[in-house]
Amino acid sequence: MPTPVPDFEFERLAMSQGARRVVGVDEVGRGPLCGPVTAAAVWLDPAHLPEGLRDSKRLSARARDALVGHIRAHADVGIGHATPAEIDQINILQATFLAMRRAIDALAMPPDHILIDGNRLPKDLPCPAQAVVKGDGRCMSIAAASIIAKTARDAIMADLAQSYPGYGWERNAGYPTKCHLNAIANLGPTPEHRRSFKPIRKILCSDST
Repeated sequence: MPTPVPDFEFERLAMSQGARRVVGVDEVGRGPLCGPVTAAAVWLDPAHLPEGLRDSKRLSARARDALVGHIRAHADVGIGHATPAEIDQINILQATFLAMRRAIDALAMPPDHILIDGNRLPKDLPCPAQAVVKGDGRCMSIAAASIIAKTARDAIMADLAQSYPGYGWERNAGYPTKCHLNAIANLGPTPEHRRSFKPIRKILCSDST
């Protein structure tokens, strides 16, 4: 069975009910042991819908980079982050919601309807919103947001890898690969690691005993 392709039906339905700017929101970086959680908010111009949109995880890095250029040329894009310190302070779910709100606030024009990937909505959104389960594979605006968020966060992790060599962040983006876990065990956590995450907390606790 072929993989479903995101379409514009969620946006069209909201527009048929009076919405003018329908924005898709997605995040990346909930699972890594370090770095920010990053969210993107994207309004797609119905007259310039990009071809080849997919969930970012189903695209090669080259395909994502090509799509980013088209999206940024014809869309309103906002990006937001929550830092490792914020993740440790308020937990990863609330930090994800914080990054989403920051991404929405970063748009050039405010939305009047929001489509958010997942099954839960942040509080204090500026307009009505709808949670779309597996939205990055079903909804074009959310798929675009997933691509923007991933490329933005991957670039951050590649930059951080220059400051903290040895952890392989330019390859693993901070996810708990064997290489990354071995590096943490050998080199110790960095200021970019999330202290509240179990593998990091376990190392810090063992160091303090």
